[in-house]
Parts: sequence; C-alpha cells; structure tokens
Amino acid sequence: MRSQLVLATFLATSILFGACNPTPTNTRTATQYTDDLGRSVEIVVPVTKMVSLAPNLTEIVFAAGAGDRLSGVTTADNFPPEVDTIPKFNAVPIDFEAIRTLEPDVVLATDQVNSPKDASMFESLGTPVYFLTFSSLDDIFDAVVTVGSLAGTKRRASDHSTTLRQAVMDLRDRTRVIESRPRVLFLIGEDTLFGFGEGSYVHEIIDAAGGISVSANEPLAAPVFSDEYVVEQEPDVIVGSFPPDVDAGRLLELHPAWRTVPAIQKGRVYAINPDVVLRPGPRVVEGAYRMALLLHPELFGDSAVTSSR
Repeated sequence: MRSQLVLATFLATSILFGACNPTPTNTRTATQYTDDLGRSVEIVVPVTKMVSLAPNLTEIVFAAGAGDRLSGVTTADNFPPEVDTIPKFNAVPIDFEAIRTLEPDVVLATDQVNSPKDASMFESLGTPVYFLTFSSLDDIFDAVVTVGSLAGTKRRASDHSTTLRQAVMDLRDRTRVIESRPRVLFLIGEDTLFGFGEGSYVHEIIDAAGGISVSANEPLAAPVFSDEYVVEQEPDVIVGSFPPDVDAGRLLELHPAWRTVPAIQKGRVYAINPDVVLRPGPRVVEGAYRMALLLHPELFGDSAVTSSR
C-alpha cells in the first residue's frame, strides 16, 4: 500500500542515526563562521570532537553522520541509543568544568535552551560555541547540513536533509486533498496551558498534517492560554504532550469551562510523544506523520507508525 511506503520512507531515515564517516584527515583549517545569532565564531574544521548542550542538537549531529565526533552530551539525552555510550554532563546549570575536560573543538548550543550569555564563559575557556536557532522546519533541516559542514560529513548530511524535506513534501501532497481542515490546539501539559505562538515550527507540523493551528498568530512565542481562550477558539482537535491515557473526560475535569469545546464534545483529544514534536530535530518528520495519523487516519488505511522510543 502506498501509505505504508510513504511511512516507510521517513522511518527509514532512522538508519542514518549513528552512521559515521571515517575520521577526518589531518588537514584542518581555522575557519570563520557566523552562527544563527549573528556571532562570528572561529572553528578549526573538520571538527573531531564536539559537545552538544541539548538533546535535539545531539539528534541533529547523528543525523549529519557525525555521531562519532560527540565527546559529550547532556544527562537529558536519550536518543539515539548510542548516546548511552557517550560521557554525560549536567546542562542546567551547565557544568563548565566537565565540558572543559572533554576538550571539544566546538560546543553546539541553541538559544531555545541555552543562554547566549554562556558563550563568554566558554570563550574564556578557549572553546568556541556555535548557536543554532529553530523557528521553522527548514531551520532544522539546514542545521543538519551545517553540522555536517563543521564535521566534514556534508555529503551524508545533505543527503539526509534532503530525505527529511522530501518526507514532509510527501505528507503535504497527501493532506493537500483535504477540503475541511480541523482547527488544532497544541498544548504542552494538561493543567497549565503552555503552547506555541507565531514563529514556531510546530504550526508547520500541524499544517503538513492537514490541520490549522489555532495559535499560529498569537504574538507571544511561548504563550500560556486561559480557559477562556480555548473556549473562544473552539478547536476541533486538542493534541498535546499529555500522559498516554489522557482523554476528553480528563481535560474536562481539569477545565470544566471546556464543555462546549468541539474537541471535548467529539472526544478528539490525543497525546503525542513529546520528543518528536518538542525537540526541533530530525524526528519532527515523524511527529508530522504521527499528527497526520491522529487528524486524518482515513488517509493511511491500516498503516501505522513504529515508535522511535
């Protein structure tokens, strides 16, 4: 069945996790780069040792075919399985001394997790820091290529990035035929209603999956929604990083005012693996397909997505 082939295509990209190129040659050059914060960073490339300050960055490094260059990751890292063999350190607060002993050529950071102010501390230790930021799916896929350029694995990284982009395009082609798209509210947690405002890749995930994100135009990047807001928006579907057994009844207990919300009345409340949505890394492609399966299961027949956990 074609749907199974489409799903197999993007799941097959997981084969690239952990794949590595031979160790870079001895020909290394100090090169000036501009990171996503507009900072000028001098890095000796190809990088042979790097440290990741966030789980999504680690997944991007593996996607770039450079997992063997990682000399350290955070204690929050849990994917791919190879991270269990890599030295770990605390990232909140950052254990600068532990990272210094790892002697990385570069530290990868993201302003969505790490403070840009930490760059000065790393610079005092003689370690360059490259910041990445993620507002769109393209930012994520571009980051795979960027890391590949730093590590000397650009061809593998470019191939993987292209595969990820194509998988999203295939999903958009599949959901383009949908005439009536459900209004979707994505929430982080079931009690305090954390969500996403304008400028977030999460809205692209929902769009590719065949939905309309009700909070896409909210001016705050990370809003906290009120019960009144949810009632006014009238979402047809509520998806979130909820406990697996969440249902409409559970949300109604926590938020009695939602009794008129279409998603509650129709029982269209779903939990999704937070790691494939909240981590801006290569697995957001899986997140988009999982979202599509929740919103439009009829498009996929009897196919299913295998968990990446």
